[in-house]
Amino acid sequence: MGADADTPAAAPPGVRAIKKYPNRRLYDTQTSSYITLVDVKDMVLACENFVVLDAKSGEDLTRSILLQIILEEETGGVPMFSSQALAQIIRFYGNTMQGLMGNYLEKNIQSFIDLQSRLTDSSVVNLQAPLMQNFMGGYMEQSRQMFTQMQEQMSKQAETLLGNFGSGLASTLNPTKK
Repeated sequence: MGADADTPAAAPPGVRAIKKYPNRRLYDTQTSSYITLVDVKDMVLACENFVVLDAKSGEDLTRSILLQIILEEETGGVPMFSSQALAQIIRFYGNTMQGLMGNYLEKNIQSFIDLQSRLTDSSVVNLQAPLMQNFMGGYMEQSRQMFTQMQEQMSKQAETLLGNFGSGLASTLNPTKK
């Protein structure tokens, strides 16, 4: 199936549409050309807004493509995640804490990006030990606060779960007499 540039992509305005065809080829509707995962990675690094859509169904495949890029990066060079870290992440799938962990990781990564940006904005000449300590201290404090929030949410979920379990158990053990 050839790429049809006349077919409008179901991407929001201002978002670059990439179509994925059944032959696994990616078609960039902006440049009217086929691209590779390396090109998509370059778009990510350039902070471009894009969406990858199934050419037939219009289904959003962006996450799938991003996961493919991560897989290639993890197997190709120096991995970012240890086997233990990956196993821990897998254990959160299907767990009641899955959403909290995803939110925690996302916020922590954003905090790290913000820290990196502030460090990059400062000139190398002005980077002195106290300044670096302030940046890292701020990052650590943000990370600690996010972890505390996650613990509080976990505690609330546990109370709710145990409260529901306890009331169900109590009614089983102490049925009301009629």
